[in-house]
Amino acid sequence: MIQPIKRLGQNFLKDPNTIRRIVGSLHANSEDRVVEIGPGMGALTGLLAEKYADFSAIELDQRAVDYLRDELPNVRVDQGDVLKVDWAARAEGATESLVSVIGNLPYYITSQILFGLLDASGSIREAVIMMQYEVAARLVAVPRTKDYGILSVVVQLACKPQILFPVSSNVFYPKPDVRSAMVRLEFPKTAPEHGVNSAWLRKIVRSAFNQRRKTLRNSLSAITGESGKELPDSVKGRRAEELTPNEFVDLALYLQGD
Repeated sequence: MIQPIKRLGQNFLKDPNTIRRIVGSLHANSEDRVVEIGPGMGALTGLLAEKYADFSAIELDQRAVDYLRDELPNVRVDQGDVLKVDWAARAEGATESLVSVIGNLPYYITSQILFGLLDASGSIREAVIMMQYEVAARLVAVPRTKDYGILSVVVQLACKPQILFPVSSNVFYPKPDVRSAMVRLEFPKTAPEHGVNSAWLRKIVRSAFNQRRKTLRNSLSAITGESGKELPDSVKGRRAEELTPNEFVDLALYLQGD
């Protein structure tokens, strides 16, 4: 047993029923490639290795890597930073060149991990991941609600997010101070072709929501100055929280120009 390190956001799962429910949430077939991120003490790892022959795990904490390699010598456990994973390389040689991802995320870098998965969406079939409940709510939020924001727009344009079930803080050691939820991100077999530069789109979405109480005419003034175009009359008097994800795509395409 290793002691959790707070700065690494380590909260280890300890409840067998919750563990089985999480593993059972993957839609992957037995021959599919599955990658676990942040296995920690291996609460999920043993069951996943039994279920999927093409399985591996990525762990940052060398103590946990050594522990898992001792406890599960037949399982591939790589020491590494999930934020630096080359998912295309990880999917090479897998069924349809896709991987399914599962894990209990360090909450302090959840958004960064999510953006990394979205950027690699062409290599990922699905992701079943634990995160803070408030973040999960933002992923599935709809326009004109307080939870609707940058993550809502960017995630919903890339995949289909779904909250699977809430997870009690009592099933972790140590017990976290926040609520948790299991989420599934289901990626389409063919990545959506929106025709807009993703970095440009995210820049517009971030600028709009960073001043979410202002109208887009004001919150995007720097963007319109950069593009040399005025906002369409249909959006200039609206706020960021009023636009659907597809309306943000249309706006980005318009401002992107030819």
